[in-house]
Amino acid sequence: MPERGLCCSRRHFLASQALGIGGLALSWLLNEERLGGEPPRLEKPTFNLEPKPPHRQPRAKAMISLWMQGGPSHIDLCDPKPELAKLDGQKIPGGLPLKGTYKQREGRVMASPWKFKKFGQSGIEFSELLPHIGSIADDITLIRSMYAPTVNNHVQSIRAFQRADKSNRLGNSDRPSLGSWITYALGSESQNLPAFVAMTDDTMPIDGLANWTNGFLPSLYQGTVVRPREPRIVNLEPPTYLKGEPQEDALKFLERLNRRHLSRFPNDYELEARIATFQLAAKMQLAATEAMDLSSETEETHRLYGLDDPVTRQYGMNCLLARRLIERGVRFVQIFTGSQYWDHHSRIISDLPKCCRRTDKPAAALVTDLKRRGLLETTIVHWGGEMGRLPVIQGNGTNKAVVGRDHNVYGFSMWLAGGGFKAGYVHGETDEFGFQAVKDRVGPADYLATLACLFGLDAEQVVYNDGFRENSLMDGQKFRIVSEILKNPA
Repeated sequence: MPERGLCCSRRHFLASQALGIGGLALSWLLNEERLGGEPPRLEKPTFNLEPKPPHRQPRAKAMISLWMQGGPSHIDLCDPKPELAKLDGQKIPGGLPLKGTYKQREGRVMASPWKFKKFGQSGIEFSELLPHIGSIADDITLIRSMYAPTVNNHVQSIRAFQRADKSNRLGNSDRPSLGSWITYALGSESQNLPAFVAMTDDTMPIDGLANWTNGFLPSLYQGTVVRPREPRIVNLEPPTYLKGEPQEDALKFLERLNRRHLSRFPNDYELEARIATFQLAAKMQLAATEAMDLSSETEETHRLYGLDDPVTRQYGMNCLLARRLIERGVRFVQIFTGSQYWDHHSRIISDLPKCCRRTDKPAAALVTDLKRRGLLETTIVHWGGEMGRLPVIQGNGTNKAVVGRDHNVYGFSMWLAGGGFKAGYVHGETDEFGFQAVKDRVGPADYLATLACLFGLDAEQVVYNDGFRENSLMDGQKFRIVSEILKNPA
């Protein structure tokens, strides 16, 4: 017997409406719905974004990840290797112990064409391509011994760092992204903004939507996409004729449909999370609009982030928006550069400076701004990609203007600041050629477990039971907390 006053089904209602906010949730709400086939649970789970206590006292409350997609060349940016200058144009003695069929195995050395210098009291060396990041050297931990234990390819390495995915397969993976795990474990300080925000560039990063997927976690924990152009959040504003009371009535009716559906299928546990996402979407119409309005920022702040320069304006706006979102209680923000942005298989001499010119100033401004506002102590800032580059030439080498460097997952660099990391510290080393990490190596599982530790989480206790099996953040991987890079480790 239909409920009085409900003249249509929930699916029919959604299919026939244009609520505006639907774009934030409709894509997954209309997915094939589970009809209660899960084994019974002793306690019905609830899914929301309310703040949750960590396992122990946290040092970090939020994180901003500056994801440099494609693999920045560490040996040209932050890991100087004088030995390469001595062997420039020659073959590395004995060749590189590369796996697979790489032409670069016996390739000729390419010394960095850019000069390095020491910055700050810490004396950390950076390339002349990163003068602004060099200016914050005393605020960061630079890890020069990263590695990815995967095939030498983008997607597998990205998934290792973003999703704790230990497989080498290119097929679909249901592993949640880091932002989804963190917001699932801790919730959010804001109930009017999404807990996890993913900012995209003009082109989507490789592996697409999987970079901010909720995987097997409820849909509430998926990243909300903020685009580089208006409207930055798609369908945030309803059509004029639906604003105000009409939309409120429609949302109330939709919730009644959802609740009726939930009563019919009590084992459809994810529906609670879906309902919560619609409620969040309605609240976002005011809160997100305010958070993304940069007009209240001072001219000095605009200049700091490079908003007065067409080259740095877009990336600077993303970094400034990330700071504003963190200020307002958002838990995790990830800013992606475009697809293959740092993947310099060719023309590295012309293209690498362009990448640095666009991102260097805004990235440094973010750390500076967070610090002066008292937010850096509790906010982790991450800069890095899924791999580095090889020390040998890719290409025939007859014209240095067109040559590049191939992938290198065996040794590369990334840096972190705030949230409990040491300041002005260099960790680990690659070999004399910058090919592979040889001292104090840090892999994806170590990196993720260390981040979890700073959030007050035991990485092995961050688990989700989907009714069939218990899934964990680390997925049974071996790891160590990299205590050497932490300020006052326990």
